[in-house]
Amino acid sequence: METAEKRRFPGVGLRNIKTACSATLCALLYFLLLPDRNPAFACIGAIFGMGANMEHSKLHGGNRLFGTIIGGFLGMGLYRVFLIVYPEGGHHLLLVPLLFIGVVILIILAQIFWVGAVQPGGVVLCLLLFSIGPDNYISYSLNRMFDTGVGVVMSLLINYLLPRERLEGWIEWGRDRWNAISGRGEN
Repeated sequence: METAEKRRFPGVGLRNIKTACSATLCALLYFLLLPDRNPAFACIGAIFGMGANMEHSKLHGGNRLFGTIIGGFLGMGLYRVFLIVYPEGGHHLLLVPLLFIGVVILIILAQIFWVGAVQPGGVVLCLLLFSIGPDNYISYSLNRMFDTGVGVVMSLLINYLLPRERLEGWIEWGRDRWNAISGRGEN
């Protein structure tokens, strides 16, 4: 068992800062430009979309975005089939085989378009089938796709503008300036 002396409190790294900036900028963007929209899914997209570098951001953001798009369109189609049989919506046993069919189709579509899309697509699919309801399933899907796209784009933008190499250079420059001003740089 580790002693308290060996444990180290986790530090705040560059990725932490970039993730926080990305999510915060999404929320700010929504409050300033889209005040009637909830920024939650954009912020979630930004958090999921941030990677250690641009390649990781493309991978993680792509997983989230393509999963949301595939799951959203698939869920809308399957829920529409459900509404043909039960126009009032609700919870009926028909949703169970529709979920089975939906997950199979989701996995096939993910294999065609974006392999990592299964989990986020499955979340959207399940929410559409079991939680959203007949009055909101289309608007929910489209809004979720849009908001997720905003968040992922924000993370890609932050990672593009602030790559680790650039940030490390700025930190080193700031440390050198601080040491020069404070007299710590002298021997």
